[in-house]
Amino acid sequence: MLTANDSSKVVSWCAVVLMLLAFGCSPAPAPAPAPQSGDVEQIPAGSEYSGFLGDYSQLSPNPEVEGAYTYVNDEEMNDLHTYVNMIIEPVKIYIASDTDPNTVPDAGRQAAARYFEHAIRNELIDAYRMVDEPGPATLRLRSAIVGVDSAGKAEPGEVPEGVEALDQAIDISSVIIELELVDSETGERIAAAVDKANLGEGAKLEYSRVTKVEKAAAAKEAFDSWAARIRDFLDAAHELKGEDAKKADEAYQPYR
Repeated sequence: MLTANDSSKVVSWCAVVLMLLAFGCSPAPAPAPAPQSGDVEQIPAGSEYSGFLGDYSQLSPNPEVEGAYTYVNDEEMNDLHTYVNMIIEPVKIYIASDTDPNTVPDAGRQAAARYFEHAIRNELIDAYRMVDEPGPATLRLRSAIVGVDSAGKAEPGEVPEGVEALDQAIDISSVIIELELVDSETGERIAAAVDKANLGEGAKLEYSRVTKVEKAAAAKEAFDSWAARIRDFLDAAHELKGEDAKKADEAYQPYR
């Protein structure tokens, strides 16, 4: 059931979505190559964040999205409606600082990164045209899953055809999500967020595919929930507030 706050978000997005849909939605580009073993990233020991975003000093608690710390460049966000294209970069994976990289298999990291990218696309494809080259009116979304841990030896079980069982299961129950929106041409930061909400309780991945395996349902649900919160963050950033909202109300002319 939609809350009053949810309803206001839907209303505020209607005009934006209608405009964007007029441009159509091109097919999503083929996924970029998944990270290989030499690309293992790890949270620095004693650090609260991964370092993926570089600058975290601008972040502050977001009252609209529980558990999220965000930054919005107000000047740039006023022009956010002019962006109609979106580049979604391959998702980065950072393992926990106290985890042996050898216990987090490449196939598990690749499965997590690929599915989360897929979930983000599904959430945003009705609002942006997905592209793979920088250009005018194009946003670039960078994201990372931070704090992936080892869950020990994967339990034996039936494996669907074409799905690889991991040597070691991976745990995503305590991860956080870091993301950033930048102008694809200038690289200027438009918005950034760190989502600390724990949506993955009990979620672990034992196979090289997140879908088609019933035991991966909790992991799939967690990825889908994080992607939905990215959409919530963008919706909240689009909402008109204060004088801008007042002007919009005054300018509204119902059909006669």
